[in-house]
Amino acid sequence: MSGGQRPRALLLDAMGTLIGLREPVGRTYATAAARHGISADADAVERAFRMSYRQAPPLAFPGLQGQELEQAERSWWGDRIRESLQDAGAQQAPEAMVEELFNHYADPGVWLVFDDVPAQLERWHRRGLALAVVSNFDSRLPDLLEGLGLARWLQLVVVSSAAGAAKPEPDPFQLALEGLGLEAGQAWHVGDSPEDVQGAAAAGLRCLLVRRP
Repeated sequence: MSGGQRPRALLLDAMGTLIGLREPVGRTYATAAARHGISADADAVERAFRMSYRQAPPLAFPGLQGQELEQAERSWWGDRIRESLQDAGAQQAPEAMVEELFNHYADPGVWLVFDDVPAQLERWHRRGLALAVVSNFDSRLPDLLEGLGLARWLQLVVVSSAAGAAKPEPDPFQLALEGLGLEAGQAWHVGDSPEDVQGAAAAGLRCLLVRRP
C-alpha cells in the first residue's frame, strides 16, 4: 500500500480474494447428480451455473434473520442448483440433492485459502489495520472462515444475505464501517470483481483489485 493517506482498516472480499473452491461447481453438481441417478455433463453444468449465478436476484434478504434467513438462503441456492441442471439438459434436481449440496459447501474442507493470504493478513494485522470481510455470500461464511483458520485476523464478517443488500450496493460496506466505528475515508476495500470496485466507489472507499489466475 502506497500513496495517499493510509487506511485504518481493510474490508476484504472473500470468494476469489481470500478463498476459492477446490473443485469446479459443475463437477461437484454432476457428481452429486450421479449419486441421485441423474446423468449430467460437468462442463455443461458449469456453464449453466455461471449463467444462473449472473442472472440471479441478489443474495440478500432484508428483514430476515434466524431460521427465516437460513431458509431463504437455502431456497436461493436451491434455485441455482435446479437451474444449473435443467439448463444443462439434465433431470430436475431432487430436494435431497439440493440439501446435500447446500451442506457440502458448508464444509471448510471443500474450500482452499489462496497461498498468499495468511502471510498477507498477518502483515496487515501487525501494521495495526482492522480487518473485516464484506462478501456476497450467506450465513455459512463465518464458520467457513473459522474452519479455514482465517477468523483470528478478522474483527467482523458482513454477508449480503443478512445485510439485506449485495455488492455493488454500498450497504454492506456501510454496515462494516459502522461495525468498526470508522468513516469511509478511513478504510479501503480489497476485492476481485467489478461488483467490488463499483460497490466500494458507491460507499466512498478506495478499492484495490486482486487478479487471481
